[in-house]
Amino acid sequence: MQDMTGNVALITGASRGIGAATARLFAERGAKVALVARSSGEISALAAEIGESAIAIPCDVSSYNEMAAALAQTKEHFGAVDTLINNAGVIEPISHIADADPAGWAKAIEINLTGVFYGMRAALPEMIKAGKGNIITVSSGAAHNPIEAWSHYCSSKAGAAMLTRNAHLEYGAKGIRVMGLSPGTVATQMQREIKSSGINPVSQLDWDVHIPAEWPARALAWMCGSDADDWLGEEISLRDQTILDRVGLS
Repeated sequence: MQDMTGNVALITGASRGIGAATARLFAERGAKVALVARSSGEISALAAEIGESAIAIPCDVSSYNEMAAALAQTKEHFGAVDTLINNAGVIEPISHIADADPAGWAKAIEINLTGVFYGMRAALPEMIKAGKGNIITVSSGAAHNPIEAWSHYCSSKAGAAMLTRNAHLEYGAKGIRVMGLSPGTVATQMQREIKSSGINPVSQLDWDVHIPAEWPARALAWMCGSDADDWLGEEISLRDQTILDRVGLS
């Protein structure tokens, strides 16, 4: 089990699913965690569960000022931000392009793509000064394949995947470790929303084919260590047996 003592991680979308599982696992392994989400009650309850190694910071990732303030608050409380986990994301509104609500479509882009940029923009200056840092963005197979009624999600995830590659190009030589994680289908609330839509083959999947949120959490912890250095600047997939073996999820 990887020891994360001394690592301060800010995790967006930390109120449930992958974000909450990651916060619990990182804290179990010795990290300090800042829980960032719009759901203040849920992250406050999770922070109370984890204990003194966690703080809850209500924040909308689609606001740069709020993201910058969350990074500053984390640094003030814990002394640094060593790791940024860009996990916040939305799948709604699921809709065909001709029927899509323009405001809802744009809001999904703001959260899934612009929110990732805001996190990077807020975290990078201090990481560059320190000469180290991890920036890991939760991606999706939807970044690379069109899916019916998911134009907003596919477009935003594709943009975030390219943003990850750009960040590695610009800052990899400065000690910043940038990667993406494509977890596959995970048993979270998002999958329930997908299921209820009844649109496209993903909504037809049986629930038992989805992996538990603890799997991507373990992958994210592994990605924070040097054993993952062969994949810097790339997107790791939990559909890859090599990765599952390295993470210990075989």
